[in-house]
Amino acid sequence: MIFGTIAHVDHSVTSNFLYIRKDVTIIYTGNIRKNRPFIPSAKAPKMRAFAGIFIAIASLTACAHSPQPPAEDAHQLASTHQWREETLHTSHFNLTTFMPATVKATDTVYIFIEGDGFAWRDRSTPSKNPTPKNPLALNLALEHGEEAVYLARPCQYAGAKDQICRDNKWWTSHRFAPEVISATDQAIDLIKQQRGARTVVLVGYSGGGAVAALVAAKRTDLAQLVTIAGNLDTVAWTNLHKVRPLTGSLNPANDWMTLQNIPQQHFVGANDPVMPPQIAQSYASRFPENKRPLVTIMPGYDHSCCWAGIGKQITSAPKRDFLLR
Repeated sequence: MIFGTIAHVDHSVTSNFLYIRKDVTIIYTGNIRKNRPFIPSAKAPKMRAFAGIFIAIASLTACAHSPQPPAEDAHQLASTHQWREETLHTSHFNLTTFMPATVKATDTVYIFIEGDGFAWRDRSTPSKNPTPKNPLALNLALEHGEEAVYLARPCQYAGAKDQICRDNKWWTSHRFAPEVISATDQAIDLIKQQRGARTVVLVGYSGGGAVAALVAAKRTDLAQLVTIAGNLDTVAWTNLHKVRPLTGSLNPANDWMTLQNIPQQHFVGANDPVMPPQIAQSYASRFPENKRPLVTIMPGYDHSCCWAGIGKQITSAPKRDFLLR
């Protein structure tokens, strides 16, 4: 279910994507007849509001308890693809990366930034180690190939042993803090130097989307900013789920002025209760009309399904599709 500001759904580009435009308030429930307009229902928001909140809460807690492969599987997965682990030392954190064992020079390096990982045991209890149980961003990086590098978030993997990571604020209230963004920015400099790259494409998943956007606002070498189920407006997100504000974190939506000239595209799942489309829509609405970034709703996708398999595809979209006209 989607509530937002959309003018029309363009099926002409590809049958798999719905391209969001502006200026018509709609509700999208997943069943669309081609070339027919959406007819909003005045009663639907009231009838479905409670159900939407319940589903979102259930999903936030269920993710923590759902069976997942152990963290060691990330190392095994990387090794299977002839990738190696490396630790990048920054001024605040030691960040884990996985990259091809043989480093090749490339003009553009694609950096895939992980989500929040196993941040919470349940809705009210932070975990002791935020290392992801199912590193979706790593899978996407591996799909992309030798131009890609996977970058974990602070305190994930080997970084969990750092003294600074005794404080769980770095994956809860301060997950997008200035220190986190600065460390990620420094790590990207190191990766770029290793690859001899001129430009960078940042691809962020979930909370990694917020990190990618906040880092992009600091840099002048971005070829593209791509997010997948990204938390692009942290205030809208905490308000939606009725959870505590991320008091120590920055909000990507506040950086719209710096980001408006960066080519970007944001993919969201039509069935994602954790990061529903209105979060990305709230972010996009901050931009001037002629520079509003494209938000692409993926029918049938949710927060974890079915992003694996499109790692190469999402970063090779034509640049003309990235900005609204």
